[in-house]
Order: sequence, then C-alpha cells, then structure tokens
Amino acid sequence: MIPYGLAIAGDYFRKTMLGSIDNSNPRDQAAVLTGAGARSYAAQANAWEALPFFAVAVILAHLTGGDSYQSAIASVLFVIARLFHVFFYIAGFAMLRSLSFMLSLGFSVWLFVVAASA
Repeated sequence: MIPYGLAIAGDYFRKTMLGSIDNSNPRDQAAVLTGAGARSYAAQANAWEALPFFAVAVILAHLTGGDSYQSAIASVLFVIARLFHVFFYIAGFAMLRSLSFMLSLGFSVWLFVVAASA
C-alpha cells in the first residue's frame, strides 16, 4: 500500500505546485516538480523497487516453513522502516532516509535467512 499512498501524495504535490493534475501526461508533469514533490515521486519509485525483493523473501520464508514468529517480526519491522523511509525521503533527510533503507533491506535479508534456516 505504500507505493499507492505515495501516488496520492504525488497527485497532491502536482495539484499544489503546478495548479492542476494532468492525467494525460502525469510523468511529464511529475518531471517538473521540485523539492518535496519530486522527492515524493522518487520515494514512490523506490517503494516499487523494494517490493519484489521483500515479496520474494516473505514467500520463501512461508513456503519453506520458516519460523513464523521471526517472519512476522521481520515483516512488521520492514514496513515500519519503509514508512520512516517515506517520511525521511519527502522531508529531505538524506542520511536518515539511507539508514531506514538499509534497515528495511536488512529485514528482507532476515526473511531470507529464516527461509534458509527452515
């Protein structure tokens, strides 16, 4: 749901920064955004990029019969780290954004470890 929430945020920034939402050319319009608006679109792209790695990790942990408690903890922590990532990205806190990215990546790796340990 995070990428979809960021799509809504992107629409908000297109409307407030550019005066309207051009649904015929949304990518062209998004390309001229600056500041928080541009960062919201970058955060959305990053959220989509993180999703497949996390999804595969979750599916493997489940299919291999990995520890469900550890899987649940790693998954919840992943989502929390990604929510912080969104906030830090849009707010322009680059170092904290990178830290939250690395944490979320670590939680995905943890899921692969859970799968391998089963």
